[in-house]
Amino acid sequence: MRKLQGKVAVITGGSSGIGLATAHRFAKEGAYVYITGRRQSELKQAVHLIGHDVTAVPGDVQSLDDLTRLYARIGKEKGGIDVLVANAGFIAPERLVDVTEANFDKTFGINVRGLLLTVQKALSLIRDGGSIIVISSIAAFKGIPGYTAYSATKASVRSFVRTWTAELKDRGIRVNAISPGPVDTPIIDSQAATKEGADAIRANFVRAVPLNRLGSPEEIAAAALFLASDESSYVAGVDLVVDGGMSAL
Repeated sequence: MRKLQGKVAVITGGSSGIGLATAHRFAKEGAYVYITGRRQSELKQAVHLIGHDVTAVPGDVQSLDDLTRLYARIGKEKGGIDVLVANAGFIAPERLVDVTEANFDKTFGINVRGLLLTVQKALSLIRDGGSIIVISSIAAFKGIPGYTAYSATKASVRSFVRTWTAELKDRGIRVNAISPGPVDTPIIDSQAATKEGADAIRANFVRAVPLNRLGSPEEIAAAALFLASDESSYVAGVDLVVDGGMSAL
């Protein structure tokens, strides 16, 4: 039997990178998956790639109207949610001396406020015994130059997991985080103005990872599958680090 047979899963930021890989894996394991994202064209491509048991709902995690519309649709069509993966995020590296108010507000708006609203507004639909997975980062506990705002948002996410584990324990809802290290996704390309610049970022990360390579979105998806499935039935409140050993050394 497939690991998520008959489950309903919601994945924010599900049109590319880690979110897309997770949605694809969940569907293969028997879940019906709802993915969200801001770019309609990418959502359409994601649905085509996944191929079955998937619905794309355009939306922004910062918008209460969008989240309300998403969850109203899921409630009407499926009646509830078994797995929620709060994956949508934003990063635009700036060193302390260069941090702008606009970038700070956007980073916290998506990574902290947006994540909180994503989970809060889903609570009435999440079934008792369900699983909430939030995507954090090793930047939450490892000093990385240029990640002033981003690191702080991911530390907030880790704190959410502890608090929500305590608050939702009576419903049997397990809340866990995944902290990826460097993963080869389009986010790296967005941090550089040129292909050469993106290649340099990748090379720098590879040098810092004991396994001498970047992670793949599929490897993070495998961790998410573990936390979503009954195989992790006694796992709650943890931060599952998937970073090739980068934070260990």
